[in-house]
Amino acid sequence: MAERSDLEGRNIGASRPEKENLEKAGSEKFDLKTVNSGKKDSGTTNIERLNKWRLMLGRYADSQLPFGEGSGQMQAMDNVLDYLYSREYGEDDGVRNPRELGGGLGESRLTVSKWINEVNRLFPKETIEVLEKQALDRYGMTELLTDESVLEKLEPNQELLKLILQLKGMMSPKVLQAAKEIIRKVVQELRRSLEHEILQSLTGRIDKNQEGAIPTARNLDMKKTILRNLKHYDREKQRIVLEKVYFYARVRQQTTWHVVIAVDESGSMLDSVIHSAVMAGIFASMPTLETKLVIFDTNVVDLSDRVEDVVETLMSVQLGGGTDIGRAMRYGESLVTEPERTIFVLVTDLYEGGSPREMYAAARNLVEAGVKLIILTALDKEANPNYNRSAAAQMAALGAHVGAMTPGELARWVGGIIHE
Repeated sequence: MAERSDLEGRNIGASRPEKENLEKAGSEKFDLKTVNSGKKDSGTTNIERLNKWRLMLGRYADSQLPFGEGSGQMQAMDNVLDYLYSREYGEDDGVRNPRELGGGLGESRLTVSKWINEVNRLFPKETIEVLEKQALDRYGMTELLTDESVLEKLEPNQELLKLILQLKGMMSPKVLQAAKEIIRKVVQELRRSLEHEILQSLTGRIDKNQEGAIPTARNLDMKKTILRNLKHYDREKQRIVLEKVYFYARVRQQTTWHVVIAVDESGSMLDSVIHSAVMAGIFASMPTLETKLVIFDTNVVDLSDRVEDVVETLMSVQLGGGTDIGRAMRYGESLVTEPERTIFVLVTDLYEGGSPREMYAAARNLVEAGVKLIILTALDKEANPNYNRSAAAQMAALGAHVGAMTPGELARWVGGIIHE
């Protein structure tokens, strides 16, 4: 059973009312004389508390626990929540869905467009995201993504991005433009959260003989900072006042490395697809890395010419279909020009729909040529994969590095190779 949320975004219970809950809410702690008097109870009137109970239990509680005075906003919230959560009820429950009836709701009847307007007006950001996610995931309200005016009002986040990628085939060109703007906002936020750590991992070893200008904790020259600021010691407060903080420089990488990223675009890999596209864009911005990006199912699509445009990369993804990992690896092998200076990142759950023998042969060829082969069964913030463990063990035996990583861990792994 889905759950309803109150104004602050806290969970306040299940949407389907139960008789015992109604009786408990109406009798255990409240008596109606006190309620009608409006007496305060720990800073909140009993009427307000009962109104919250009514909001939690839904419209079927109205005959036994109607909204009290001053509940205008809660009644509006109740309409919004009922529009969504009444989808839990069906003929099997002995209840006809009010949205299927011809009348009875009067001016309170909502359309999808009015519903999303009310959601944004009445609830905080955290609750909006929960309601939108349940509307799409649980109740299949795909009209949220096929109506431009509605789509523009949705809160941009990674879950919404995933749904857009899954449903973009249903969108008209005009709606797709609005969807691209949401993708752009989510990608920018995701890139901001990843870029600092990734660039820091790839900018070279610390050079303790040179002073640097990149102010990060890893570059901090603690000894020099303390010695140079001792003259600013505050005797009264017994502490050093830092006039200037000193940092080490980083050894600049002179030789170009090649990175080939091949990403399985099956539906189960969607989080990894998004993070791979963003990381490829960051890698491509670095002068010491030449980055190639390919996505694959049973076909292979080379996106290297647009790797820096993450939005267009993601819009090119076609989720679902079969998986031919061996074919993708053979194509990736054709992109290798300097094996000993190439890192091949294969992002897949290793469930091969083609020939496993060809997949293993391609991996063996890459490793024997001197390519650094890493197979990521997940590349996202959780790094919690579901993958073919037998195939993973076989790949590891062939000399590949196999595992699940967060984007930061992958950046450190790549940085360790190019700076060793």
